[in-house]
Amino acid sequence: MLGGMTIQRMDNIGIVVDDLDAAIAFFTALGMELEGRALVEGPEVDRLVGLDGVRTDIAMMRTPDGHGRLELTRYRAPAAVSAGAENAPVNALGIRRIMFAVEDIDGALARLRAHGAELVGEVTRYENAYRLCYVRGPEGILIALAEQIG
Repeated sequence: MLGGMTIQRMDNIGIVVDDLDAAIAFFTALGMELEGRALVEGPEVDRLVGLDGVRTDIAMMRTPDGHGRLELTRYRAPAAVSAGAENAPVNALGIRRIMFAVEDIDGALARLRAHGAELVGEVTRYENAYRLCYVRGPEGILIALAEQIG
């Protein structure tokens, strides 16, 4: 405990997308499960996010172990804005990627490529511990895959 505060857990990571169905399909192909979808709006939401007239569709995706979640959000109003980070290089400031542990990196890549994903560099081997790669998916979302070996 630091300074009287503790974190219980990381609840979710939010990703804003234009094509919610494509993002759901991408993360489903990776092995995540759709937990639910909802329309979110109202004065409480406006106050929370600091925007007026918010109307969003959200989809909550869950990792198979139940511990990790992604909240995918499509803004109906106000319209989503581009921050210019769709194809930012991996060394750009800010949140760059989310890493997922996978059993079969080649199989995961094949499934994701069917949803338009592109390999950023190469599948590499780190010592005798991991095979790793970076993949760019819909909306420029950058993920990393890690397959434990040895």
